[in-house]
Amino acid sequence: MDCAYTYPSGHSVQTAFWTKEWPVNGEEPPDLLNDPEYRDRADDLGNKHGDCEFRLKNVTQKDQSKYYFRFITDQTGGMFQDPDGVDLSVTDLRLEVPETVTEGDNVTLTCKTSCRLTNRPRFTWYKNGQRLSSRTDQLHLQSASREDKGRYHCGVQGQRLQSPKVILNVRYPPKSVSVSINETVEDSSVTLTCSSDANPPVHNYTWFKEGETSPVGSGHSYSALQSGSYYCVAQNEYGAQTAAAVSVRVKAVALKSVTAVTP
Repeated sequence: MDCAYTYPSGHSVQTAFWTKEWPVNGEEPPDLLNDPEYRDRADDLGNKHGDCEFRLKNVTQKDQSKYYFRFITDQTGGMFQDPDGVDLSVTDLRLEVPETVTEGDNVTLTCKTSCRLTNRPRFTWYKNGQRLSSRTDQLHLQSASREDKGRYHCGVQGQRLQSPKVILNVRYPPKSVSVSINETVEDSSVTLTCSSDANPPVHNYTWFKEGETSPVGSGHSYSALQSGSYYCVAQNEYGAQTAAAVSVRVKAVALKSVTAVTP
């Protein structure tokens, strides 16, 4: 904030600082440079000879307030503070995204700001920190897919203003459904595990044995006690996908004869 001041002839400025408060009951208001919230962000660039320039970095909405410049001279009663102060208005930049996005939707992300921009502002867009090609206030995603998931934010070229990061969450049915095999040491059963990529995660796994119409089990894993070909169906609220069947061979366990001995 550019600032200049004058003081009475014959006075010498001893102290000059910026504050957000007005003196109360004769107590001096606090110097912003002593406030932990401002100490590392505020720079008093002025001097004691008429310059009161003040710089504030990394400005946020919390900084929106009225600020006063105050100085004290070496003369009795030489305490002066600008009665009007300076109103700092902080404009924001925000990114608007749809609350729910399903794979295949046409999605528009909009960069909005409350400040006045040039007639033809150019915007910058980022996904997971990587810059995108769009230069307008809108980013269009045609037929959204799971690859479009990520953290997005936008900015205005020529300004340091950037929006907070927003997560775009694309929902889709199960994909890449497959069955893995884990045989036990005794080979008397085979554990099958169904894996998938889905958003939200799969809530229902159903197991089938080829040649049979009714399910043989449910859950993320299934223990096959008989040889045959098995497959799983993974399902969430957006759809289902069937895995390719896998063949398993379960070895029969030989029964050992037990001879009872009568004492």
